[in-house]
Amino acid sequence: MADQTIIIKLGLSPEIVEQQVAEMFGEKENEMFQEALQAKVDSHLPGTILKGKIVTQIGNDVIVEVGLKSEGVVDAAEFEDPAEIVPGKDIEVLLEDTDSESGLILLSKHKADRIRGWENLINTKKEGDRVKGKVVRRIKGGLLVDIGVPVFLPASQVDIRRPGDISRFIGKEVECIILKIDIEGRNIVISRRKLIEEERRLSKERILIEVEVGQLRKGIVKNIADFGVFVDLGGVDGLLHISDLSWGRVNHPSEVVRLDDEIECVVIGVDKETEKISLGLKQKTPSPWENVEERYAVGSKVKGKVVNIMNYGVFVRLEDGIEGLVHISEMSWTKRLNHPSEMLNLGDEIEVMVLNVNKDKQEISLGLKQTETNPWSVAAQKYPPGTMVTATVRGVTNYGAFVEVEEGIDGMIHISDLSWTRKYSHPNEAVAKGDKIKCVVLDIDPEKQRVSLGVKQLGEDPWVHAIPEK
Repeated sequence: MADQTIIIKLGLSPEIVEQQVAEMFGEKENEMFQEALQAKVDSHLPGTILKGKIVTQIGNDVIVEVGLKSEGVVDAAEFEDPAEIVPGKDIEVLLEDTDSESGLILLSKHKADRIRGWENLINTKKEGDRVKGKVVRRIKGGLLVDIGVPVFLPASQVDIRRPGDISRFIGKEVECIILKIDIEGRNIVISRRKLIEEERRLSKERILIEVEVGQLRKGIVKNIADFGVFVDLGGVDGLLHISDLSWGRVNHPSEVVRLDDEIECVVIGVDKETEKISLGLKQKTPSPWENVEERYAVGSKVKGKVVNIMNYGVFVRLEDGIEGLVHISEMSWTKRLNHPSEMLNLGDEIEVMVLNVNKDKQEISLGLKQTETNPWSVAAQKYPPGTMVTATVRGVTNYGAFVEVEEGIDGMIHISDLSWTRKYSHPNEAVAKGDKIKCVVLDIDPEKQRVSLGVKQLGEDPWVHAIPEK
C-alpha cells in the first residue's frame, strides 16, 4: 500500500512501472533471478528447520514467510492455541516438501516443535530427573505422555499399587522420573511409580522421626481386613484394629470406614525399630465408661436394645459404647430357659435392672427378671403351711414327684408323703406326669425357693385315732 502511494505521487501508473521493470530485466535476467531463488530453496532440503513469520490465515491454512521464493503453508490444527496465530509473530517450522511447479512450500510447526523439544530435553535432562507432562492417550502396554516430546509410561510404572483402569489418567498432568533415554531410537521411558516410591521413602523417614503417641494423624484407608484397617499415613502404614474403631460394637471394619476414605486417627502405639504404628479412631472421643457408675447406678432400671444373643445370655446396648450382659439365670423368675432366644430376639427393646458395674473391666451385669415382682417374695403369705392346693405333676423321680403350684412356684411331694398306709416302691405307682392332684403345703422357704407338699396330709393319720379305736 505504501509503495503504491509513492508511485502515484511520482505520477506513474502500476502498468508503467511493470513495463519499466520488464525492460530493465530481460528474459535472461528473469531466468537468472528464478534460478537464484530455486537454488535458495534447494539449499534447504526437506527436514530443515526454518525461521518464519506468520503472514495471515486463510481458512485452515496459515501462511508463513520463510524467506524463500514463495510463502509456506502450515495447517492451523498444528497450533495448540488458536490465539497463537498472530500476523507478524515469529515461529519455527520444518520444511516438509516443495512443489517446483506451483511454488507451494509445505511446512510443519508441530514437527519443528517436537524436534526442538527433543533437543532441549536431551540437553537439559538425564536419567533420574523429574519431568511433568500431560497424558495424551492409552497405547499398548501403558500410556503416552507429552513432556514436550511424546514419551512412554508403562502400565506397571503408573502407580505403586495396581491402578485398575489406567485410562482414568488420560488428560491429566503427571509428574514422573526418567527411567531410560534412548537417543538413537529417540525413545524415552518414564515412571510415576518410582517417583511415588521415592517420595514415600522420604516421607516414611520423616514420619518415623516425628510420630509420637497421642498425636493426631490423617491418612487414607488402603486396605480393610476382618481384624482391622490399614491406613496410609504418607509413606508408612498404620494399623487401626477393629477394637479401636468405635466404643460401640463393630462386627466388621467396613461398617465404619470405606476404601480411599481420608480419616484422622490418634497414634496409640509406635515401634520405630519394626516401623509399626498402631492407630485408634475411638480415642478421639472420651470413653463412655467415664463416670459410668453415676449414669448406671446399681439398682436403677434402664432401657436398652438386644444386640447379641449367646448360649449364656444376651448383650444389651444401653448407649453407644456401653453394653451389659443379662445372664440366662437373670432372665425369668418362673421360666426354666434352655436358651435366651426362647424369651428374647435380636433388636428387642427391653427394660433391665443394673445389678453390678465394673468400670475397670468395662462390664455391666443386668437383670431382666428383677424388673418384675418375684413370685417367691409373696409365696410365704400366699401359701402358708396347711394350705390346700391343686398342683400339676411336672416330673417323677425315684424319691418323689415335682409339681407346679403356679407359674414360677414349684414344689416336691416326697414319696413318703404320698400315703399313710401304703409304701410305694416308686412314686409312679401313685402319680404320673401331667396329673393334677390335690395336696397340702407342708413347708415353704422363699429364700431357697422350696415348697414341700404332701398328699397323705389331706386326711388324718389313721394311727392317731382310726386304728387304735378299731
